[in-house]
Amino acid sequence: MEIYQEPIYYQNPLLCIKVWEFSVSGPQPPRRPARWHYHKEIEFILVKKGRHRLQTPSATYDLGPGDVMAIGSSRLHTASRLGEEELVYIVLHVDLEPYFDPAMMPYYRHFAEIAQPLEELNYIFAENKEARDAVGQIIESIHGEMMRKPMGYEIAASMHIKHLLLTLLRGDSRGLLQAHEHIDGATIKPILAYIEEHLSERIELEAVSRMAGMSYHYFSRYFKKTMGVPFTDYVNRKRIAAAERLLVTSGRSVGDIAESVGIDNMAHFYELFRRYNGCTPKQFLRRMMPDASPALRERQG
Repeated sequence: MEIYQEPIYYQNPLLCIKVWEFSVSGPQPPRRPARWHYHKEIEFILVKKGRHRLQTPSATYDLGPGDVMAIGSSRLHTASRLGEEELVYIVLHVDLEPYFDPAMMPYYRHFAEIAQPLEELNYIFAENKEARDAVGQIIESIHGEMMRKPMGYEIAASMHIKHLLLTLLRGDSRGLLQAHEHIDGATIKPILAYIEEHLSERIELEAVSRMAGMSYHYFSRYFKKTMGVPFTDYVNRKRIAAAERLLVTSGRSVGDIAESVGIDNMAHFYELFRRYNGCTPKQFLRRMMPDASPALRERQG
């Protein structure tokens, strides 16, 4: 199985956007192992013609013309064409970080996938045709702006990204994207970046609270109130997400992977992995790597 971190080259670095239309036709090649990949940018897919299958570790999505789906940041996924009909689809990659201005900060923890993966919002496209059609049109509009680059396309593309996020907010009938009190981005963003960069190390809440200019106990309450999850839970979620990617990309043992994401207690690692995935690392690999040899899965699991 081929798995890799896909580099995303922005058409305009200021916008942090890449959008492209793909067309796949001709006879289907012989069945091959799934080609899993991931990237920092979130991804939206709009199918214009044919049938497209997208898989993540937790779900399989079979898409037809007009269907849309979202894939979260650094989420493992793989794609394939279904049937012999020509497949035409648009893929939009975007790093949302530059779009979190003060007006967006009440929704930061949701779109930044603090408490839950962006993938959970795909129910909107399945249940709300109006929202699905609107997002599909927005994706096409962004594609048109970025390909033609008319005067002011940078402004137009930025507005379309905000419109896309607004459409998700207003289409969220389950209330997953409820606004929260204002989050001070100048305080919380450096903290989240620090965690991301130091997952392999011991991250002390006391040291992080000093970075935020707060006492230990005040920062602990502040983080939970603004982010929706306790600080330790957030760090553990990030560590297990990194472990998932390493399990299917590195070929290393579970012990090595646990250590590399900052968890040196194997019992604790297995407990956390089961908590967030509902299965052991070996079971996760079996689901992700059905075509791998038993020897490879045994070595990793």
